[in-house]
Amino acid sequence: MNLLAKNLKNVKQRLMQAATQANRSAESIRLIAVSKTKPAADIEQAYLAGQREFGENYLQEAVDKIAQLSQLADIKWHFIGSIQSNKTKQIAEYFDWVHSVDRLKLAQRLSQQRVDTKAPLNICLQVNISHEDSKSGILLAEVPLLAKQVCQLKNITLRGLMAIPLKTKDTAQQRQYFKQIKDCFDELNRQGMQLDTLSMGMSNDMEIAIAEGATMIRVGTAIFGERAQK
Repeated sequence: MNLLAKNLKNVKQRLMQAATQANRSAESIRLIAVSKTKPAADIEQAYLAGQREFGENYLQEAVDKIAQLSQLADIKWHFIGSIQSNKTKQIAEYFDWVHSVDRLKLAQRLSQQRVDTKAPLNICLQVNISHEDSKSGILLAEVPLLAKQVCQLKNITLRGLMAIPLKTKDTAQQRQYFKQIKDCFDELNRQGMQLDTLSMGMSNDMEIAIAEGATMIRVGTAIFGERAQK
């Protein structure tokens, strides 16, 4: 077993242990392997080790890798980076999921540019839960209105919320951030939204995110190692 396969196995074990401690089913939590800045060969190694869902931040890099790996037909591609309006056409064409929608204009463009012959594009709204100027995302108070607007659009399906909380060693603060996202998610469902996805938790905080209800975790470093600077 190569190092990448061992890393992937270790992350899956962490996921299962965290799920058990939270009295949850491990099958209810999906692992997205964040492969940004990593070569297609690394993604193929992870694929051969059983991983099927991959997250990319940089569009052109991702499009190149998707083309190189087109023979792996059952891969699911998740776009998790910031979105520029002039990039939405390719995102709508190449990806299965988009985790980083934070404006109605972006959702409208993705809806218009997703071809009818493809399955609807799965959408998460990105929430800037810790109010960081350096991060994209809407504030919690803005979520209900945008969610209602996005639900009206064709060719896309609102699946849930995504967040990247402030990095901190204060586990109580981490837990509070994740709980706020989960509370918002639950309130939207009480309003009839029928959401099923909470995309939160990464290499360093996945256990806390799972304890607070994450249904998707996005793990890069713990699988692929440190990333090259871009």
